[in-house]
Amino acid sequence: MEDITSSQTLADDGPEREGAALDLSAFPPFFILTSHFQKEDIRVLEEQLTECGARLSYDHTEVRLFIGKVGTKRRAEFELRIEGETTEDESLDIAEPIGTTVDSDKTKPGSLDNPIGMLDDDSTAEGEASYPEDGDQRGYPKRKRDSSNPLREITNISAVESISNGIKDAVTVIKVEWLQDSIAARNALPLDGYMVYQGKLIDQKTASPAVQHQALPALRKAVPRSQHALARRPHTAQSILERAQADAAITPACKPRKDPFRSRREGARQFENTTFASQSQRHGLLSTSHAAHLLQQTTSEYEGESSDIPEPPAWVKAKLKYACQRQTPPNPPNDPFIDELKKIRKARLLTGDEIGVRAYSTSIAALAAYPYHLTSPKEILSLPGCDVKTANLWVEYKNTGHLQAADDAENDEVMRVLGLFYDIWGVGAPTAREFYFANHWRDLDDVIEHGWSSLTRVQQIGVKYYDEFKEAIPRAEVEAIATTIHAHAMRVRNARTTCTIVGGYRRGNATSGDVDVILSHPDLGATANLVADVAASLEDEGWITHTLTLSLHGTHRGQATLPFRASGPAGHGFDTLDKALVVWQNVAWASRAADRAANPRAKNPNVHRRVDIIVAPWRTVGCAVMGWSGGTTFQRDLRRYAKAVKGWKFDSSGVRDRRTGMVVELEGEGGMDGTPEEAERRVFEGMGLAFVEPEMRCTG
Repeated sequence: MEDITSSQTLADDGPEREGAALDLSAFPPFFILTSHFQKEDIRVLEEQLTECGARLSYDHTEVRLFIGKVGTKRRAEFELRIEGETTEDESLDIAEPIGTTVDSDKTKPGSLDNPIGMLDDDSTAEGEASYPEDGDQRGYPKRKRDSSNPLREITNISAVESISNGIKDAVTVIKVEWLQDSIAARNALPLDGYMVYQGKLIDQKTASPAVQHQALPALRKAVPRSQHALARRPHTAQSILERAQADAAITPACKPRKDPFRSRREGARQFENTTFASQSQRHGLLSTSHAAHLLQQTTSEYEGESSDIPEPPAWVKAKLKYACQRQTPPNPPNDPFIDELKKIRKARLLTGDEIGVRAYSTSIAALAAYPYHLTSPKEILSLPGCDVKTANLWVEYKNTGHLQAADDAENDEVMRVLGLFYDIWGVGAPTAREFYFANHWRDLDDVIEHGWSSLTRVQQIGVKYYDEFKEAIPRAEVEAIATTIHAHAMRVRNARTTCTIVGGYRRGNATSGDVDVILSHPDLGATANLVADVAASLEDEGWITHTLTLSLHGTHRGQATLPFRASGPAGHGFDTLDKALVVWQNVAWASRAADRAANPRAKNPNVHRRVDIIVAPWRTVGCAVMGWSGGTTFQRDLRRYAKAVKGWKFDSSGVRDRRTGMVVELEGEGGMDGTPEEAERRVFEGMGLAFVEPEMRCTG
């Protein structure tokens, strides 16, 4: 997201840096009302909220806090009805400008004098009517106070938690300026001066007919009625409401307004007609709700007794929200519960819920770092990135020993097939969904029979060696592969070439899914084209059977750090270094020498492995080792920390200052005297982070 150019209404990287101290992780999830936003503005707003630790959702049923360019109550009510929320005004007593006389009962959309619920012609968007804190400065009457409203003055975390815990049936709409001003102030400002509307959710089944009619299932086009239509309109002494309902029944519907989030919702919508969709909605895969399980807990259990809860670790007390700021061991005390959350996270990944994946990853990383067995939901609520939903899931797990949403995902046939496709090397979640929904494939045989020619070469190799690639690689074999690669690297250069095993092996995993090694050399010129020379040497001896990707991006830019403003799509950081992604096979099969003599055409029976060979220049080898050694969330938070706290851009090729675009030489102009591991320690120090041993970066 770094390459997004802000619009006039939303700030760019400068304000984001200034707002590094702003922490919105304690707030309930936000839903962005997209009216009056350009598509690029929405992306920037999402980025700003995420960088401040806010949680986002695209499911309005999960959200009670809405943010957007909304200036009046009427507009807010209208936007909520478009999203399917029927509410009853819980008046905030926001004053109307002097000179206007408003009868709220007669002019409120959906009232009898405005039965169709459309906005009046003079309704305004954000910026056309503002309500300052003190009315005497701009000619507005002073705002009334309502001490009974728990959302009036939100200035601390405990008050924010009341939104999630105490106002289950209320929705609140605030202006987007609240976020911008809070970022500038480096603190979450009170919502009081930015709150446009607060309404109470209404159940349409039990609501009055007038309230039921406020709901807008779809926007209707204002079209002239034909004489025939008017003739069918009843002219008896009907109420205005009944006449409006009759008109609505014969008024053609227009297309719904453009949804900027459509592409992100499509993945989940593909499951609407499946059994899994209904199960997930009931049990929380797409909307996590487990209130029934909470009822099995007593109030004292839920709140927890301070004497029974262990002293929080230092990172919890300090509210350190980034995974790179804490120790995360490989086998945490709450691993069984975390494993259940991982099942739900994978289902969210397969269904295209990017926000859900990030939210679950953050919660999992925090729980994995917590050093004690959980005994109370209060412990979970104290962890950065964990909220009431996480606590509810834990209570369900404690009461039942499993999570229904995880069981649904694991037992669902659609999820099983999507998981099968996702495990093909070279196939991501979007492609897996395309295989299933667009191509109607159900197994690997379908892929081979009906779509082989449409696959990329990487995907074809992934299908061919599917079972072999799923076999775990023992540590001893990882070491043997790295030793062979290092020997060939020294052969094509000299003995000063270094080889560092990274990935899961460096984190201490007993087995690995693939092998990742980083080659480097103290002489800058020696790393140019090194990966191509090493791959060719290994191919000549038969160690490499297929070279799927050979990238020389680093060599082509003189092994320089990736520019801050780089061309290309988001996520280009993966290709910042020279690398070769290859298929590996051990050439030694002497035990079958007799078979080979009898059958010269016999094939090597050794299993094929996936191997990534990366080359980093010496002056930034510490960044490369650091960037390839942590768990996924550790690496993500490392980049977020660098951006939010230091104002830097971090990737495996080095560090640049976002303000100036200049390289930040954390390892020195020519690199460190020592090993790549020692250079990595220098990077931690330069970023203001305590060194985290590789074995303590297991964020899951």
